[in-house]
Order: sequence, then C-alpha cells, then structure tokens
Amino acid sequence: MEPYGADDEESAAVLRTVGRVIKTCRERKGLRQAELGTAIGYSEEQVSSVERGRRAPSPTFLETADEVLDAGGLLVGLRKDVEQARYPKKVRDLAKLEAETVEICAYDNSVVNGLLQTEEYLRAVFGSRRPAFSEEQVERLVAARLARQGIIAGKETTPAFSFVHDEAALRRPVGGTMVLRRQLERLLEAGRMRNVEIQVLPLDSEDNAGLDGPFHLLRLKEGTTVGHSDIQLASRLISDRREIQILELRYGIIRAQALTPRKSLAYIEKMLGET
Repeated sequence: MEPYGADDEESAAVLRTVGRVIKTCRERKGLRQAELGTAIGYSEEQVSSVERGRRAPSPTFLETADEVLDAGGLLVGLRKDVEQARYPKKVRDLAKLEAETVEICAYDNSVVNGLLQTEEYLRAVFGSRRPAFSEEQVERLVAARLARQGIIAGKETTPAFSFVHDEAALRRPVGGTMVLRRQLERLLEAGRMRNVEIQVLPLDSEDNAGLDGPFHLLRLKEGTTVGHSDIQLASRLISDRREIQILELRYGIIRAQALTPRKSLAYIEKMLGET
C-alpha cells in the first residue's frame, strides 16, 4: 500500500473515485470490507482507507481485488490513474513536460541530477532534508523519482540528454562512501548510452557560469523551450522568453567550461578509483 498525502484536490478526487469503484464492486459481490481484505491479503482498515480515498491502492491490491471481485479488468485498468495521483503534483507536471521533450539539458552543482540517481542515493538525499520527511513521504517521493527515470531508456523516442555536474556534486559522499561509489558507477553506465552526454565542470576551473544554482532546459517537440528551477522552497517552471534566453546562454557557456563527455567519463572513473 502507498500512503497518500493530499497535496492537491485533483489527486484526492481521483483516489475518491477509485475508492467508490472498488466499494461498488465489493458490494455487488456481497462482501464486507473485512472479507475482501482477508481474500486479497490486506487488513479491513486498509480496505476502508482505500475505499474512502485516503490511501492509494498498490498495483497488487488492484490486481488481486479485480480477480476476487470478478471486475473483469475494471480495477486493473485504474492503475495508471492511481499511479499519477500517488505522486506530488509538481512531479506529475514535470513528468508530463519531460514526456514531450526532444532534449533535456541540466546543470547541477549540489547533488547528482535526479534522473541519474540510484535508489539508495536518492533515499539518502530525501533522508537528509530538514525538516525531516516522514517515512511515508520518503517512499512516495522515491517512487515518483524512480518513475520519472524511465524516460531515459523507456521508449523508442527517447529524448537526448545533456547533464553537466559541478565536480563538488560528484565528490559529496551522500549516503556514505559505498553509496557514492555505486552512484559514480551509475553515471559511467549512463554516460555510455547513445542518447546521454555527461560532463564534469572541475573544481579547479576558474570559470563557472552556473554559480547561481542548478536548472533544467526542456526543449519540447513543438519547438519551444521551458526552463525548470528547483531550489530551497521553490520549484518553478520558466516560460518567459527572455529568461529562457538567459538560461540557454548560461548553459552553453557551462558546457564549454566543462570537460568534454569523453574526458568527463575518464574523470569520473578517476574519482571512482579514489573513492
């Protein structure tokens, strides 16, 4: 079961609708909540929470309930809606934009870019936030980020990716030395993909056009470009043309200041040997 944090009414409405559908199927079958719970391996309280729209049912819950209630695929068909409702709205909005891109460019100077993070690394990132996230919030955020990562190799029309990391982001031992080692290995693996370029901006470089912080550029299929900035307490999508021009100029300079993709992979291999 996945906990639901009501961060927007749209998600709440979806889960309430899903809950009503499950309740209708259960009552049509003549089962009480406790009986359905026993049949599918969940408690009465969990079934009740799902039917009231307070919790998002897991894929297993939907699949098993569909079979037990003879729903004919009705409940299984709700999986996509539930998965989207499970994630925070800003994650869903960003994922929708990413699905419409032909190229994603990103500069990061604090931690490894979220699309490239290993699960244990991203858990350490979320675990370090203050005020601390609850365990339920961490699980929700981890699931959302892992789902977004599918865009890198998840379909035939995969976008092109350009990632530039300040060396400091790759040196910081988030989660400990072994977590960092596996994260560096993940970067090497991704950097060898045909649609991914990874560059490193060394710490000994005197020039860095990205000192104002991390940002993304998403070049959409329709020909426009959208920016995204996620710092401290603000997550912001940028569409103003003048601001986009500034970010495009900065990113071009940052790429020129960084090592080439080939030299960057060699640099990461060197860091891995030193870790």
